[in-house]
Amino acid sequence: MSEHDGRLEVWCAGEEWCPITSTATILGRKWHPVIVHRLLKEGPQGFNALKEAVDGVSSKVLSDSLEDLEEHGLVTREVVSEKPFRVEYSLTERGRSLEPIIVAMREWGQEHLAAPTDA
Repeated sequence: MSEHDGRLEVWCAGEEWCPITSTATILGRKWHPVIVHRLLKEGPQGFNALKEAVDGVSSKVLSDSLEDLEEHGLVTREVVSEKPFRVEYSLTERGRSLEPIIVAMREWGQEHLAAPTDA
């Protein structure tokens, strides 16, 4: 993040398409939009609840994804209990600002994608 305004840095400065590429790099990872969607829908969650809500993700991939989302300022991790140790993940204001994008992705998928047919 740049220090003066809290914005994330882009990787291809000066190009018209650069903001699209930079955003896609963050959101284009398989589980990132799903994690954001679940946190938007369900609110703050512990790791195990989030793993259950993101059906099919491994613990390692979820952990790595949450770390990446945290590094990009989209998710916060808060220790809510020391004994037993519990953390809770929630969206930052920047993460919540993705809601129209996540909703648009879901709506586009509902309109244009079909369930796989049995072969």
